[in-house]
Amino acid sequence: MTSVLDLAPVVPVVVIEDAADAVPLARALVAGGLPAIEVTLRTPAALDAIRAIAAEVPDAVVGAGTVISAAGVADAVAAGARFLVSPGWTEGLLEAMKASGVPFLPGVSTTSEVVALLERGVAEMKFFPAEAAGGVPYLKSLSGPLPQARFCPTGGISLGSAPSYLSLPNVGCVGGTWMLPADALAARDWARVESLAREAAGLRAPATG
Repeated sequence: MTSVLDLAPVVPVVVIEDAADAVPLARALVAGGLPAIEVTLRTPAALDAIRAIAAEVPDAVVGAGTVISAAGVADAVAAGARFLVSPGWTEGLLEAMKASGVPFLPGVSTTSEVVALLERGVAEMKFFPAEAAGGVPYLKSLSGPLPQARFCPTGGISLGSAPSYLSLPNVGCVGGTWMLPADALAARDWARVESLAREAAGLRAPATG
């Protein structure tokens, strides 16, 4: 599979309360040009949502987010997750993700954590919580000494700030929720979600010159 970091400029970070919403939501995101969908394991419906998307939306690349245990890894992969994302990592969680057979993005927020993962042969990571942990200036400062590390920053990123992240050489994509406004989800306004997804899919790094 193509690296998760290279599927689209934005990975929607989805919290699904009702598994019945999973398929129409995923179809709207895919139609808008965002095929990589991170369903967070924060609700009882999450695994059923992943299962439904994997079975019924073939153009989606559905992954599991907020993976924090080996059991979570096993459950997510069994449900059909094609990639895994964690907010942080431990040795045990890292080993479980490595053994899962699917791509994974362990979460980091410090230089030492990045170096520790590189030492273990992992070069693709989630930078979380992006804005609170230093944002664009912090990631830019890492690109010099640690150019081999690539990131998907997530946490507090908006339509307005995403291009600044995408301009960095060590950022492949960003994670975000702005294309999933609460009122649109409550109203099941999938057309609006698709429109916002299309806007996000068109994001590019700002021109320099």
